[in-house]
Amino acid sequence: MSQSNETIIRNAQLVLTMNDAADEHAACDIRIKDGVIAEVGHGLIGQGAVLDAKGCLITPGLVNTHHHLYQSLTRAVPGGQDALLFGWLQTLYPIWSRFGPEEMYVSAQVGLAELMLSGCTLTSDHLYLYPNGARLDDTIAAAADIGMRFHPTRGSMSIGESDGGLPPDALVENERAILEDCIRVIDAHHDASDGSMCRVGVAPCSPFSVSRDLMRDAAILARDKGVMLHTHLAENDEDIAYSLEKFGCRPGQYAEDLGWTGDDVWHAHCVKLDGQEIDLFARSGTGVAHCPCSNCRLGSGIAPVRAMRDAGVKVGLGVDGSASNDAGNLVLEARQSMLLQRVNLGADAMSAREALRIATRGGAEVLGRSDCGQIAVGKRADIAIWDMSGIEAAGNWDAGALLLAGPSQVRDLFIEGRRVVASGQVTSIDLPKTIARQNQLARVLSQA
Repeated sequence: MSQSNETIIRNAQLVLTMNDAADEHAACDIRIKDGVIAEVGHGLIGQGAVLDAKGCLITPGLVNTHHHLYQSLTRAVPGGQDALLFGWLQTLYPIWSRFGPEEMYVSAQVGLAELMLSGCTLTSDHLYLYPNGARLDDTIAAAADIGMRFHPTRGSMSIGESDGGLPPDALVENERAILEDCIRVIDAHHDASDGSMCRVGVAPCSPFSVSRDLMRDAAILARDKGVMLHTHLAENDEDIAYSLEKFGCRPGQYAEDLGWTGDDVWHAHCVKLDGQEIDLFARSGTGVAHCPCSNCRLGSGIAPVRAMRDAGVKVGLGVDGSASNDAGNLVLEARQSMLLQRVNLGADAMSAREALRIATRGGAEVLGRSDCGQIAVGKRADIAIWDMSGIEAAGNWDAGALLLAGPSQVRDLFIEGRRVVASGQVTSIDLPKTIARQNQLARVLSQA
């Protein structure tokens, strides 16, 4: 999907590169060619279009490492507004069981557009239920149509209520069928090449909704196919209690025993990791998707991000599903991450720049994307442009402190060199029409 045209972004107030040296450039230009950053400097000359970025901050595109896009259809459901994780799931499972292919496609487009407007250029997604003919292909099509760089994961649930699991039996699948469909989806859609717009992962939902055998077999399959592994882990106190009761060990030990640690694995939440588990993740290169707003919304707690970072654990950010956030704004997620570490450990626990680095370079590292997450020659042209001339940044002395004083929506966004947000508007789909259809679907679901 690389673009053959060339664009020069000219005269940015400040560019935060997130490169190895953490370089910052004032009054800077960026030349994009064929989907790649070709040059970063001053007074650049090229053949293509010129976009004036005077008064703007430029950052790499933000990277979202954990989402459930389908949940944008079930925001603020009354029965789940004040529930803890397990009760929240039990409220929503019956609603989700009424979804089909259109619900998956439309909700994904709305969720992806929301992410784009918040500066996100690469997102993972964890889809673990497939009612009424829905397939992972539905969300992959949504991402391709809107132009988002995508890392969907083929999730699954195999233990229903009748077998002691949390989900209703109607939403679980046969484990052999799960593995076969993982192979089908990987073969059909996974692209491991540099600059790939779609890489597929394997993602059994959680230790309380799949068997040990499926976790182990999924890890073997993923490594045979050369794809990454993802699941939920150590999300809250209930999660820890379940692991101790059912498996006789903490979640970190459970993961290690089943092959779920390594640089090809990332776990969502990890709110309750202890010191030994943090050391395990650091040694093994295992990544973490930190979801601060969802953790607050569900009362799960504050993840030990400072301890993880200090130990060398790869940490990225995730907005999580829009039924537990209930938003999908990634730059606000970065701000929340910074604030939670400060309220827990002090005002010097995390700077605005470190939190933004987690949201960009950190997420790219978690997803194994060395080609993304920084503004440097040869990296993919995934670029967020933030207009610092508006009211949110009025009086701001430091444009790089975006998370302290700055906009929460981009002016322009480039993915693979293509301008997918222009002057604050998504360019690749008819967003008002898509939102209207989503609202129609939500009304039908609420009345069923």
